[in-house]
Amino acid sequence: MPPKAIKGEYIETDTGNKVSRRNQVHGTQHIILGGKTVIQADVCIRGDLYRQQHPTPATPSSPSSSSSNPNANANPNTPSIAVSIGRYTYLSRSCLLRPPSRLHRGVHSYYPLKIGDHVFIGERSVIEAATIGNHVHVGKDAVVGCMAILKDFVVVLDGAVVPGGMVVPSFCVVGGAPARVVGEVGEGFGIEGAEGGMARERYRMVGR
Repeated sequence: MPPKAIKGEYIETDTGNKVSRRNQVHGTQHIILGGKTVIQADVCIRGDLYRQQHPTPATPSSPSSSSSNPNANANPNTPSIAVSIGRYTYLSRSCLLRPPSRLHRGVHSYYPLKIGDHVFIGERSVIEAATIGNHVHVGKDAVVGCMAILKDFVVVLDGAVVPGGMVVPSFCVVGGAPARVVGEVGEGFGIEGAEGGMARERYRMVGR
């Protein structure tokens, strides 16, 4: 159960997100919150690390370049998405969400970090994954490396280090450093009120 919050610590948005006034969220225009998301104190979200759009101008010798270049007709005023977070996701104190990156053709580029619904991120955990599915539980002091993918109904144990690029299948429990599959989630995991299904209850308790 999360510690009782100081009265007035949280700002509640129109879509029900509860955000601590003591957050460290950067680049808010590049972050999407799906609603009913909780961001606790000292959570750092690096929305300022987003992929830059560099439209390639059409040349006379390639009149069809606008159709082959996906950025040619992109609206330069539309913000790139750095971090996308689903509904009823809970970000515990001092965790860090950082979009993954890689070197491509000599250019260091960032890619979106996508987190699904009913996800719990434990205290002081570092997330640099490409995708985290629905009903995922990441324990405290865990690391999910660059471009890793966690499928639905995954549990990452406390202190686990998921290597960059690792794909964790659905219904798996991973632990250790480097992380490996150590078991499977129990039957009924993610059902409301059962293990992995406490997202709504956690949300209701915040700010009380």
